[in-house]
Amino acid sequence: RIVGSTIVSKTTGNKIASENLKNRVFQVSLADLKGNEEFAFRNVKLRAEEVQDRRVLTNFYGVQLTTDKLRSLVRKWQTLIEAHTDVKTQDGYTLRVFVIGFTSKRQNSARKTYYAKSS
Repeated sequence: RIVGSTIVSKTTGNKIASENLKNRVFQVSLADLKGNEEFAFRNVKLRAEEVQDRRVLTNFYGVQLTTDKLRSLVRKWQTLIEAHTDVKTQDGYTLRVFVIGFTSKRQNSARKTYYAKSS
């Protein structure tokens, strides 16, 4: 799929232009990749692995939420819970997973705050 274009210096002497593109990280909105605006709050990072003529083959490098989406999730009077861990897949890849959670107000509750207890 064609997502965009990037600028690279021309091949001169011993420096090959395709070598300058390898391992370059591109950040693209998931809405651009899927063609659906519902996924506009996620940014996908892709790393260039190989160059074939005028095409660059990429590999998944990471995903992030946009800052405006993160800020819209955080509210007053609740607790923000963040955690991360490294997970190893069966095919040898290591993923670092970040999790974000929030406490929620119970139904029919008169309390103004809904904080989590610290342990």
